[in-house]
Amino acid sequence: MTSRRSQGARAVVTGAGSGIGRAFALELARRGGRIVCADIDIDRAEETVAMIDADGRGSGIALLCDVAEIDDMRTLAGRAPDLLGGPTTLMINNAGVGIGGRCVGSIGLDDWTWALDINLRGMVLGSELFLPQLRSAGRGGLINVASAAAFSAAPGMGAYNVGKAGVLALSETIAAELSGTDLAVTVLCPTFVKTNVAVDGRITGDAMKLAQTLMRYSGRSAEQVARATLDANDRGRLYVVPQLDARALWLMKRLFPRTYTFGAGLLHRLAPAIAAVDPATLEPQVLEPGAPEHNSLASDAEIDSAPTRIVEGV
Repeated sequence: MTSRRSQGARAVVTGAGSGIGRAFALELARRGGRIVCADIDIDRAEETVAMIDADGRGSGIALLCDVAEIDDMRTLAGRAPDLLGGPTTLMINNAGVGIGGRCVGSIGLDDWTWALDINLRGMVLGSELFLPQLRSAGRGGLINVASAAAFSAAPGMGAYNVGKAGVLALSETIAAELSGTDLAVTVLCPTFVKTNVAVDGRITGDAMKLAQTLMRYSGRSAEQVARATLDANDRGRLYVVPQLDARALWLMKRLFPRTYTFGAGLLHRLAPAIAAVDPATLEPQVLEPGAPEHNSLASDAEIDSAPTRIVEGV
């Protein structure tokens, strides 16, 4: 048996119709996998499958699924073994939505419920329903897509922060519970990746402009992030913090929590001015083809020295 969990995996990817989810599905297909591409938009899922078929190295099946609906997730878990030809060996909980731009107290209970149902409850359902299959397979992996928001706690993003912090805690808990087995848990915590999560989410005008500006400036594509995360899961690594700015936030909050909180508040007050910057005037940071991706993951030393809880006082 290959030492790489992602090679020839029987995988399920939620939110596989676009962004990081599509990138995960395509990379798994390149590694000879069979992938259930689940998405709330079946047309997008089928587009991903068509791309997999065109590549020819793996195979894909599109399935309609709303991760916030327990019946949809039960159906996904129930059908996956038949569609994949055996129990799932790699579950990627990726589906999520963006929400931001309003402070706690003005977000609205409907938006809280909408965001947490998708960003947190969907991850809980995916983990709870698929872990029995992973255990049955005896070897495999679970990847949960969180965000640097899980530990950065940026103002104006309360509903998003809380959901992603829950995903981080969920992943750490499962990793401890699976310790000593041949099942690896990885939680992905990026800052801005070039996807349509902001466009598809509920984000106010100024916050949307800021998100689009930062996404353009980010040097990480969805393909780079997905590839690095699969490699990390193959190696049994828990945390994936792909970008330099995410690692800086991680360390800054750990070492200087009071200063960090003051700085976060200051940036929140300055956000409208930052959002006014025309993204077209910024030069995106793009890696040249074949350039090394040595910054795509936090170093082993950083990961190994990180506490189980990233946020101090929790």
